[in-house]
Amino acid sequence: MDWKARADRLAAEVTHPASRWRPLVAAMPRHVFVPRWWAWSQRGPLLWHDTWELRDGPADPPGWLDAAYSDKSLVTRVGPLHADQAAPADRPTGRPTSSTTMPGLVVHMYRHAMIGDGMRVLDVGTGSGYGCALLTRRLGERRVTSIDIDEYLTAIAAERLDSLGLRPRILNGDATGPLPGTYDRIVAMVAVRPVPASWLAALRPGGRLVTTITGTALIITADKRPDGGATGRAEWDRAGFMHARAGLDYPPGLPEQFAAIHDADGDHVGAGRYPVANITMAWDLFSAVGVTVPGVQHHYQESEDGRRTAWLLHPDGSWARATAMGDDPPVVHQAGPRRLWDTVDELRHAWLRDGSLPGYGSSVAIDPDGTIHLERGQWKATIPPDAH
Repeated sequence: MDWKARADRLAAEVTHPASRWRPLVAAMPRHVFVPRWWAWSQRGPLLWHDTWELRDGPADPPGWLDAAYSDKSLVTRVGPLHADQAAPADRPTGRPTSSTTMPGLVVHMYRHAMIGDGMRVLDVGTGSGYGCALLTRRLGERRVTSIDIDEYLTAIAAERLDSLGLRPRILNGDATGPLPGTYDRIVAMVAVRPVPASWLAALRPGGRLVTTITGTALIITADKRPDGGATGRAEWDRAGFMHARAGLDYPPGLPEQFAAIHDADGDHVGAGRYPVANITMAWDLFSAVGVTVPGVQHHYQESEDGRRTAWLLHPDGSWARATAMGDDPPVVHQAGPRRLWDTVDELRHAWLRDGSLPGYGSSVAIDPDGTIHLERGQWKATIPPDAH
């Protein structure tokens, strides 16, 4: 297959002409790492009801190349079912549990890490192995370690890397637990909350950590301090990753509870101050809510007649539902120990008053136990190890 011209175009799209990553992206056959993937077949009323349909690359070479050399993430696993192991008739429902990350974001995370020659790098979240392949071409196989919780993912990634003559160290295990070895850089393609203490312990003095915080789009870069903690900032940038999991699938948890509040009457009913927003797609607001109310989950729906509804749900039992036609002020139902929509309105008011929300650009201090401290101007927030 003529993949090289497509890889050249992809490299030109996601890297600067002088970037050391450009020739690596241009020479990397991404299609090798994603021969099969999942595409949305039918959107359900809620995310976990979406239906997925298998895409088989070898059965459609032009479509395979179009997908593999686009700057898009491709879902490779839904729930416990990997696309490689699926039958053509399979139509799984549920949440994605693994993907091959969009190449532009992979390179972006590596650029934030400031990776230099001779450094040893831990790649957290092997996934398809594509990012690990770029690192290995950049640094050499003796300096790259990649880890993933999924035994199948690590095995097939190692096999596909080997087919290209690349043999980095691939580990199967929980990346949030104890880690073997020490590293100059740790770059995570999964989101965490808080920062695992084992990552800080595995960083060499002066080493750099790059990760995202679960429930936000904040990219954290932090350099190791002599006391075992790390200091850095929340970049003026954003990224979204699946959060780190401990098993084959995410636990049932909150999503299944959304059905119970879908049309429920709240203990408190009132009017919201601002139009209903799709918070998940409003990156600044999404991150501010995620820091202010750790663990909150969102869903948004817009009907053909213009009715907009947003739901929020928290592990402590708090929930909110805001509904309105178009830009009208919403009717808001809330219940539980927190008034979640009031928090959203307060943040949106601060946004209008100050012109920005404080998450991005914040200074970051991470304690050795993983506690995250964010600060910008008069605003401060702490994410402790027991945060939801």
